[in-house]
Amino acid sequence: MTVQPKPRPGKRTNDPEGMRKKMLDVAEGAFQSRGYHASSIGDLMAAADVSGGALHHHFPTKKALALAVIDERVAAAVEETWIAPVLAAASAREGVRAVFEAVAAELEQQGFVRGCPLNNLAHELSLADPDFRLALAGIFTGWRRAIADKVRADQQAGRDEGTDPERFAALTVAAYSGAMSMAKTAQDAGVLRDCLAGLERSVPSPSPSQGGLAARRRNRILPRPRTP
Repeated sequence: MTVQPKPRPGKRTNDPEGMRKKMLDVAEGAFQSRGYHASSIGDLMAAADVSGGALHHHFPTKKALALAVIDERVAAAVEETWIAPVLAAASAREGVRAVFEAVAAELEQQGFVRGCPLNNLAHELSLADPDFRLALAGIFTGWRRAIADKVRADQQAGRDEGTDPERFAALTVAAYSGAMSMAKTAQDAGVLRDCLAGLERSVPSPSPSQGGLAARRRNRILPRPRTP
């Protein structure tokens, strides 16, 4: 029987993709918890247990690492949390309601609020560098487009004919983003439920030109589901 030599302690395995993923994991967590500017390259290298050469092979600069986090992790989080559920829902409004409720429930079970990954970096980096701003803006644009497209699909099916898709999408993204910022500050996911209730009850008044009964009627932005 041949005895295989044991690997020397500390010897690194040749797994470039695994190492790249680990660096993204560490950077994503650090940027969300401490912020981009407060996370030094040295700290990231130590947390990922990688050498400077390994880090720079995949990400030549800290900025390149941050852009990869935005493109590969933050965009994926928005896709998983928002875009996919809304597109799969029976309607845009039902999808929006379901996301608000699901996120609130998850945060309440988790016991703390870290905030929206997109919001967190947008607040810190949008004015710091034009490349960061464009990458973050692109995710917001895709998020809004997906909701607006879902509203248009609903309208083609004969629903929500009076809704402006672009405005509804902008309101939804703004409401969620603001609610998550407030929830993070208060460490209270209940703000999301308050925001959802406001969306279900608040209404822009019809324009005076509509006149008559329509001018006095208050439609719901997110009509509450009917109880059987």
